[in-house]
Amino acid sequence: MVQEFHSIRRLPPYVFAEVNKMKARARAAGEDIIDFGMGNPDQPTPAHIVEKLVETARNPRTHTYSNSRGIPGLRKALSAYYERRFDVSIDPETEAIVTLGSKEGLANLASAITTPGDVILVPNPSYPIHQFGFIIAGAAVRSIPVSTGPEFFEALKSAVKHSVPKPSMLVINYPNNPTAEVADLAFYAEVVDFCRFHNIYVLSDLAYSEIYFDDNPPPSMLQVKGAKDICVEFTSMSKTYNMPGWRIGFAAGNPELIGALTRIKSYLDYGAFTPIQVAATAALNGPQDCVDDIRALYKDRRDVLIDGLAQTGWIVPSPSATMFAWAPLPEPFKHIGSLEFSKLLLSEAQVAVAPGIGFGEHGDDHVRLALVENKHRTRQALRSIKSFMDNADTILEKAEKNRKESK
Repeated sequence: MVQEFHSIRRLPPYVFAEVNKMKARARAAGEDIIDFGMGNPDQPTPAHIVEKLVETARNPRTHTYSNSRGIPGLRKALSAYYERRFDVSIDPETEAIVTLGSKEGLANLASAITTPGDVILVPNPSYPIHQFGFIIAGAAVRSIPVSTGPEFFEALKSAVKHSVPKPSMLVINYPNNPTAEVADLAFYAEVVDFCRFHNIYVLSDLAYSEIYFDDNPPPSMLQVKGAKDICVEFTSMSKTYNMPGWRIGFAAGNPELIGALTRIKSYLDYGAFTPIQVAATAALNGPQDCVDDIRALYKDRRDVLIDGLAQTGWIVPSPSATMFAWAPLPEPFKHIGSLEFSKLLLSEAQVAVAPGIGFGEHGDDHVRLALVENKHRTRQALRSIKSFMDNADTILEKAEKNRKESK
């Protein structure tokens, strides 16, 4: 029996899968692919965090089911982080929950609070779970700009005026994945003011709060007076402490939203393995020089990549935060779109990037490069990109010929 399941039918083919298949075939053929495609930190988790995991895992009492909302010590550590970093008070009992990474938290909260047919406002381009978590839950998604300028608020006003039903939630993400756009407190204050007036909840993804490269650490929306009335904020250990595979994140803020996520998670999971939660507590409460080192590493890689791309003729804005560069397609390749460009760059230069179309149709004139290769490998990639750019006309002619022959 062939059955089209409703939720699956609403999901388009995963755009990144085509590039991933090409990478796998190239590697199987012995090619050395330099991979800027996935935001997967390549450095080890700091030693003191790993040691705490090992120490705790040796205690058989930690091998039982854990707590779906997170062990009390970890929720208290999150609250302490918000206090010292943002001067925001978080009640660890009613305003904080531990998640299996921010992605799981976003998806499960969407499931908990969405009624089929709800209208949700999501930036385009955006990290896929921001829209598809709600699409899976049966909502209708309306796109708004990523930019923090006047066009953002014009889109909000238009959405409230023209959407039926009126939007119930807004998703935002700054520092932004994929664009690296940042927001300041004045922007957050205006968002809070607008959304409180119109009874719109705000889900803020702050996963890159500690990966920044200037003297202005990204703020939290919860710093705005009254934000807790409507906002819940998601953070993650993945990038800050090189812990992506550990799957530990958090949600903090509005007690009603935290309560909804707590209730649905009580049906779905027993929480992360207790030793992982204890190690995460040690990370938040322990020395933070490792975070400074991680930040400095990405800054060095950013500078090598952006300066090197400029020398190839590919001008890419230097990101002030995140571990990504959001690169406009080079002039000779603008007409082919991000997916075809990514495939050509992979086949001709052995360099992998993420096509912008994978983050939404408004990202199709860009690709995303993750700062996950060391400086030596990055320079190697830049030499290949230089040759690729120098031979753009020949490469495009060959691609067009192959396209016609394959018809």
